Amino acid sequence: MRLPSWLLPTWLLPVAVLAAAVWANVAEPSLLRSLRNKTFDEYQRIKPAVWEDASVRIVDIDEESLAKLGQWPWPRTRLADLLLQLGAAGAGVVAFDIVFSEPDRTSPQHLLGLWRGLIEDRQVADLVARLPDHDTVFAQSLTHVPSVLGIVLHDEAGGRVPTPKWGMTYAGDEPSRHLWSFRNATASLPQLEAVVGGQGSFNMIPDDDQVVRRVPMLVALRGADGKEPTLFPTLSLEALRVLQGASTYVVRSSNASGLTLWGESAGVSAVRVGQFIVPTDPEGRMWLRDTGPVTQRFIPAWKVLAGEIAKDELDGAIVFVGTSAPALRDLRSMPLNPIAAGVEIHARITEQILLGQFLGRPYWLQLAERSWLVALGLAMIVLLPRLGPVWCAVGGVTAIGGSVAASWFAFDRMGVLADPISPALAGLVIYIISSLQAFLRTERERRWIGNTFSQYLSPELVAELKRNPSLLYLGGTVREMTILFSDVRGFTSRSEKMSPAEVTRFINRFLTPMTRIVMAHRGYVDKYMGDAIMAFWSAPLVDEDHARNAARTALEMEAELRTLNATWAAEAAAANEPFEPVAIGIGLNSGSCSVGNFGSDQKFSYSVIGDEVNLASRLEGRSKTYGVTIVLGENLARRLAGWALIELDRVRVKGKAQPVSVYTLLGEDGAPFAAPAARHAAMLESFRGARWDEAEAALAALATEPRLAPLAGLYALYRDRIAAYRAAPPPPDWDGVETATEK
Repeated sequence: MRLPSWLLPTWLLPVAVLAAAVWANVAEPSLLRSLRNKTFDEYQRIKPAVWEDASVRIVDIDEESLAKLGQWPWPRTRLADLLLQLGAAGAGVVAFDIVFSEPDRTSPQHLLGLWRGLIEDRQVADLVARLPDHDTVFAQSLTHVPSVLGIVLHDEAGGRVPTPKWGMTYAGDEPSRHLWSFRNATASLPQLEAVVGGQGSFNMIPDDDQVVRRVPMLVALRGADGKEPTLFPTLSLEALRVLQGASTYVVRSSNASGLTLWGESAGVSAVRVGQFIVPTDPEGRMWLRDTGPVTQRFIPAWKVLAGEIAKDELDGAIVFVGTSAPALRDLRSMPLNPIAAGVEIHARITEQILLGQFLGRPYWLQLAERSWLVALGLAMIVLLPRLGPVWCAVGGVTAIGGSVAASWFAFDRMGVLADPISPALAGLVIYIISSLQAFLRTERERRWIGNTFSQYLSPELVAELKRNPSLLYLGGTVREMTILFSDVRGFTSRSEKMSPAEVTRFINRFLTPMTRIVMAHRGYVDKYMGDAIMAFWSAPLVDEDHARNAARTALEMEAELRTLNATWAAEAAAANEPFEPVAIGIGLNSGSCSVGNFGSDQKFSYSVIGDEVNLASRLEGRSKTYGVTIVLGENLARRLAGWALIELDRVRVKGKAQPVSVYTLLGEDGAPFAAPAARHAAMLESFRGARWDEAEAALAALATEPRLAPLAGLYALYRDRIAAYRAAPPPPDWDGVETATEK
């Protein structure tokens, strides 16, 4: 018994784990990214950012405002009043987290078209026509208060691309290939765009768990016909630009002052607008440093319109107009607020920029993380075999704890999100793998038993073998057993009509439930031979009830096949394909056999040999001759007293000189079959006595017996035999035994 070769090199698996950990740190699979993000969220829960008043406010179109002023969308005249009120209160810039891409449906001219035919008074119609257009009123208000309108980039057809109101310069490589990019955009109406101070994107790209942790400072609109992409700033940056009266953004990206990582492009690193420099990740996104919900940020829109805010209350403030009303569907998840208004994220990002409260992962951090990961992993791989698991566990826990502590320190003191997950997981897995290797070496015998027998025995039998491995040794022991052979009839011709993949799928779908049935009745699956199964009972553990367990297995396999055929027929009908029911033959026999490990010192298998095994195989082949599913030998039949057994024949199977009686099994309860079985036995007696007329009459009567319907093929066989013997009578000493010429 030899240890699997993959366990021999003690360094192989730990090194593979370390290599996988480095790859994961580079590739950032979703699971690792999710764990890392959850860890960073937990840091923010432990120590959330403290809100400081940076003169950033949100005018909230909340549920109360909708209840007081009516459903959304509001007339643009009302939004114009709102904007003018904010200007009067001293707002430095007002940014709408809204895109006004369609004309106001409440404008008088629009309503006049809807009322056509309803207003008969021409003077009333002319009066309505002379009323100011709502979009014109809103456009006029935009000229009085520095404002920013929202735009959204997308990949859908339609929309309108706005004209940038800003300049864009680059320090380093052209950054668009690093940014999130889109094919199209939707902007506000041209008459609004013409007068507004700026337009900013409110695109947000959440992580896989739909939490917004980073907000794109810039997004790209892919250029058509080879033109250079156009970069659009986020709503927050554009509000800062308009507030400062700046005209240009400066984007710092790869190759600016040697900004590379291991010779590769490091992407975007920062965006400058006016006096503010905003650090970003390589994709141009800024990390959100969350404070959680802060009520001081919000001013209900109805209060502004009602004049309930004092003049100069918003002196120089950046005001975002958006909604927290659930019905308007602009709710997002933030690290500390699972149901936040989307506009709140823009406000918080703006606060961070104004206060210089940045959070991020600098481009050099990846190199530092990977270096520490490799150093920790190699130290554990080298030291564990020398120090042992206890001391290495102490060192590993210390190193992993140090990683977490360093990560927390970087977050708390430096605003740096250093990854504690990759080194912690790598160190833990390397420790577990290395420790388990020693254990696996001492337990290799039990492991071999589990791997070898779990596919063929029920779990409780495998557990018994693990407790007593001495039951297995090279050689055999003689024991009373029951053997089962099962085979799919006509499988060769059936498989010729299938592709290799279809054959594999069919065999798997057939063998899986059949194997489950064998194991459920304490059977051992010896081997699969294509579509065939060989199984036996009472080994490796003695089973005093092996005959009944094997017989119950055969009956359940027959019932399971009916279920499978129904399923396959339904699938074929759904696919409008022909279906031919699958039939199987099962041969069963009991007797004295030799069971054990047969083979050589280098390779052996646990199996059973003997005449009774060969007979079981021959009986499976005879099932096709008799037109029944189950054929069993007389040794087994004697062990099934009271079961529904019907004798099929007396036959000399190929390879055996002595004839045997063979039976079929129709059920576990033989009482309902007693009378039909007696008439069947009388028919056999007439046949073996060469009383052909009497046998034929008995066959005609048996054919009408419902309980014996499964024997229709058998009775057809006997009618053919009688016809053949009438034409060529058997010799005078004929004993009624048939000689099988095939296996």
